[in-house]
Amino acid sequence: MEKEKKNIDRRNFLKTLGAGVAVTGGALYGFTPDIKAANTTSSSKLSGEVPTNKMTYRTNPHSGDHVSLLGYGCMRWPFRQKPGSKEEEPDQETINRLVDYAIEHGVNYFDTAPVYMRGLSEACAGIALKRHPRDKFLIATKLSNMRDFSFEQSKEMYLQSFKNLQVDHIDYYLLHSLGSVENCKKRFIDNGMVDFLVKERKAGRIRNLGWSFHGEVEAFDYMLAQDIQWDFAQIQLNYIDWKNADTSWNVNAEYLYDELVKHNVPAVIMEPLLGGRLANLPYHSLKLLKEMDINATPAEWAFRYAGTPEHVLTVLSGMVYMEHLQENIRTYSPLEPVNAEEDKVLQKIALQMKNSDFIPCTTCQYCMPCPYGIDIPSVFSHYNKCVNDNLLPKDAQDPNYREARRAFLVGYDRQVPKLRQASHCIGCDVCRSKCPQRINIPQEMSRIDVFTNKLRTEIY
Repeated sequence: MEKEKKNIDRRNFLKTLGAGVAVTGGALYGFTPDIKAANTTSSSKLSGEVPTNKMTYRTNPHSGDHVSLLGYGCMRWPFRQKPGSKEEEPDQETINRLVDYAIEHGVNYFDTAPVYMRGLSEACAGIALKRHPRDKFLIATKLSNMRDFSFEQSKEMYLQSFKNLQVDHIDYYLLHSLGSVENCKKRFIDNGMVDFLVKERKAGRIRNLGWSFHGEVEAFDYMLAQDIQWDFAQIQLNYIDWKNADTSWNVNAEYLYDELVKHNVPAVIMEPLLGGRLANLPYHSLKLLKEMDINATPAEWAFRYAGTPEHVLTVLSGMVYMEHLQENIRTYSPLEPVNAEEDKVLQKIALQMKNSDFIPCTTCQYCMPCPYGIDIPSVFSHYNKCVNDNLLPKDAQDPNYREARRAFLVGYDRQVPKLRQASHCIGCDVCRSKCPQRINIPQEMSRIDVFTNKLRTEIY
């Protein structure tokens, strides 16, 4: 009987790996992949009942809030085409359904910002959440004063958030995306905004005050050293960034988390999937996960990892599809923490993935629109897809080189219109300062263009 079970498990294992390769192949040739199914075949988290009363909650020691471990990130809610027009608008009906389902199943933390969804996210969140009792949700938004950081404009942005969200208080308010110390001083300290927001917290219009971090470690330490008891901070944490972040900009999550614990500041987690990268693993990494649990998805492992540290308050996920929402609810209903042996395997995968040509783009869209029409996230997405699946054509002596070359070029042309490809980048550098991952976008565009042009001009 035991032998029969092992044979069945092996068949399922091979079937699962095969499904992942099939999805990748379709994507390379320009077909629209079902991203809901990629790397998820046979998962116990994708079938069966979705619990309504088993969500894991964490308590904020400063406000006493009971916060769902799964937080809803509102950056990537769906759009739809306007009737009779080529223009797009938010799909408010779908957004309402997703919000309703999330609340029904225990999710109570919703994270938005004035700049998300082309500036429409706050209003969409306000419409969806207004239909629920105010004590059923915690709303988080941000001071996204990246362009004009005068006190007057910053205060206006703050007050506009109340109107967009249709609330009389904001549960979690963040200084958005710390970069350098100079950046922190100009946007938040020297203009008097932090002093103003501390007074707003005292008045009850803000219940918890914190900040999100993408930047230099000096800026992180500088904000923690302020004579302010921060109620929370938002950091990037996943099993790659725990020890292997680019320390010239994004800092190892282990350091960030430990420093927050020392200062009694709960952590809100962003990028648990690293822009989707940890949900679509290369074959050899996926194999290591399936050897531990044949039914668990890569996304499930990533969310379990991000939620395991006990001082994590909530883990944000930008869930566009109902299937993603359901899977993540199951993962945290309740959470099964990652154990020491599992952590060793995940760190092994992290080292494998670090040593690749992957461009650390999380498709956040902050770099868009490009003044020259380049679809920066899609260019990086196609290139990274080929890197992730070990299908980047490099060595002309490789017997699979011609096939990989054709797959790269055909997939590139189908995914990104030619007028929006890397070849049209003039290196104006407008995008570079906007990228929270601090990717040298013009340099990477030039590299991809040279690589692509070489493939196009090769003669056999």
